Amino acid sequence: MSEELVSDDQIFAVLREVMDPELHDNIVDLGMVRSAYVQDQTVHITIALTTAGCPLRATIKRDCESRVNALPGVNNVELHWDELTPQERTRVMDRARSHARSSATPTQIPARTRVLSVASGKGGVGKSSVTVNLAACLASQGFIVGVLDADIWGFSVPRMLGVDSRLNARPAGSDEKRGKIVPLERPEGDGLIKLVSTGLMVDTEETALMWRGLMLAKAVEQFLHDVDWGELDYLLVDMPPGTGDVQMALARLLPQAEMLVITTPALSAQKVAVRVADMARRSHMPVLGVIENMSAFVTPDGKSWPLFGEGGGQRLAAEIGVPLLGSIPLEPAVSKGGDTGQPVAQSGGPAGEAFHEIASLIVNEISPPINMAECSASSMTEVSVTLEGN
Repeated sequence: MSEELVSDDQIFAVLREVMDPELHDNIVDLGMVRSAYVQDQTVHITIALTTAGCPLRATIKRDCESRVNALPGVNNVELHWDELTPQERTRVMDRARSHARSSATPTQIPARTRVLSVASGKGGVGKSSVTVNLAACLASQGFIVGVLDADIWGFSVPRMLGVDSRLNARPAGSDEKRGKIVPLERPEGDGLIKLVSTGLMVDTEETALMWRGLMLAKAVEQFLHDVDWGELDYLLVDMPPGTGDVQMALARLLPQAEMLVITTPALSAQKVAVRVADMARRSHMPVLGVIENMSAFVTPDGKSWPLFGEGGGQRLAAEIGVPLLGSIPLEPAVSKGGDTGQPVAQSGGPAGEAFHEIASLIVNEISPPINMAECSASSMTEVSVTLEGN
């Protein structure tokens, strides 16, 4: 049996049937196959992995060998391993993310909406406070901003926004099988904030939600599928701390989501926050930048006191390769605003100014709003294909 019975094209064809279990696409189209050729009835394949120690290496190896060995004229398969360069890894993640977009189940979030996941590695870093104040800043610029309080157990956003009514539902429309939950609305400047939270579903703020992990993920899914969000420029998702069920559900349901990582200046908070960035990478979710909360306390006479340490935000940004978007100074007005439902971003002061600077950076540089009306016909087609259902 001669080696001419199998061609390089045939080898690549069967390798297109080998799927990367994590990226959910075939290894050829992902650009992971460096080379594949046959010599003396032995097929030599070089595969570049996202990381040299990829735990899925054995699975890919087994699939490659079983499929290529089935080709006529092949007596042996030799696999050689390489690692993707940072540029290649970026292209692979972009393709995997596009694939996830096109296959995602439709939600009620409009295609033009920028989805910002506000995440932290641990509790107590002021993640909810950052979410609320950024929402207020964006709305004050005239945007319609949704706030999804995905911290199902530890909901606090309703109090921070001064909202205490219960969520209601509207009847099903003519093209719907069932009614939809209606977000609570709060006007802010020239814009509007729309809020959904489990805190608006329980009897009182003190009521404990004793739900297991699967129920948490289902709650997030319901907030995306069964809420009539209407028009949205931005959707801010206040995530629970850590890297569990809710985070994985969001990455699956909203593949267009981007992440803001919140940390404090303390080294311990920085090191824990790295895990959130790693989760984002594994979920193909771009990290837009780091926000350092509870930075130095500045006295009226101008003296700065780094009560929680210093430099953590910049170190974290450098470690995960993203920009430091800003530092929020430690200011009593931030806590007071959260307790009274009047975000500090509504007033002056160092903290309020810092929030507005970060919001302007998001709008103008980091994640500008998507204006569908300015798209050309060809661009509209591309957007509808890649973002439909998100």
